[in-house]
Amino acid sequence: MRCRGADGDRAAGLAGGDGLKRAWGLPLVPLYRAGLGLKGLFAGEPKRLAWPVVSVGSLSAGGAGKTPVVKALAGVLGRMGVQVDVLSRGYGRSSKAIERVDADGDAQRFGDEPMELARAGVEVFVGADRYAAGLMAEAQGGQGVHLLDDGFQHRRLARDLDVVLLTAQDVGDSLLPAGDLREPLRALARADVIVLREDEAAELQAWLSARGLRAEVWVVRRRLSLPADMPSRPVAFCGIARPEGFFAGLVEAGFTPRVRIAFADHQKYGIAEIERLAEAAKLLRADGFVTTAKDEVKLTGPLRTLLETAGPIRAAELRVEMVDEEAVRRRLRF
Repeated sequence: MRCRGADGDRAAGLAGGDGLKRAWGLPLVPLYRAGLGLKGLFAGEPKRLAWPVVSVGSLSAGGAGKTPVVKALAGVLGRMGVQVDVLSRGYGRSSKAIERVDADGDAQRFGDEPMELARAGVEVFVGADRYAAGLMAEAQGGQGVHLLDDGFQHRRLARDLDVVLLTAQDVGDSLLPAGDLREPLRALARADVIVLREDEAAELQAWLSARGLRAEVWVVRRRLSLPADMPSRPVAFCGIARPEGFFAGLVEAGFTPRVRIAFADHQKYGIAEIERLAEAAKLLRADGFVTTAKDEVKLTGPLRTLLETAGPIRAAELRVEMVDEEAVRRRLRF
């Protein structure tokens, strides 16, 4: 395996390419890099909450699989008997308020990923000011641990543990806007723990060692969980950063979608999108729909009713388990 990249903005080898996704963005990379430097220079002193904070983040702008890992860590802490909550920005939400997520509420108000976590039974507090969200959580009483969702670049809040997800695709990527990296690969030096997927762990661990990165490594096992009453010939659709993984998971599970429709990440569904999906199902004689848990929480009220006229809707959930949970538990004992 060979990696290259003079300043850590790009490395080839694992991902099978040089990571140049948007050639038009290449001249803008130096400006983006300069902006990162200024952000770090003027970051200021981070605020500290009373409870320990475990940040879960990534270098990429999306698609690393942070939400399932946050859910898995919440499960580990819960089995340890620790009170746990998640602090989330709530990307794309309509409300600006700092508030606790209602599992029976609206994804537009709280954000799709916070809603997905809340419906899985995790306590979630949302707000652009994660410190204020943490204060609200601590005001509920008790003593626990905060999981800071997508927190690697959010340096205004102090953390006790920086957990960073890394994929083979990240290693072969470029900085924004030419690629999807929010920070250069050398930023991994700030990580306390690096999370790798089981099928990529051996190669990536060798890559980390070659670069002198000595962070602890957690390996996760991922699987797509499908309901028993899945349609056999579904229309598969999603609005996530890396849709190819979702579609491939369906095929691996033995389902061949009649068509695969990928919307933008964090897609807000409206009548136009629902009608497009329903028309595709009727035209291709599909017997229903399958989407991700993140997308399913946004299909509420009249939109869901309209889509169900063309077939039942089923959600696939990406589940993550820690290969060595005891090692994770040891690190989470504060």
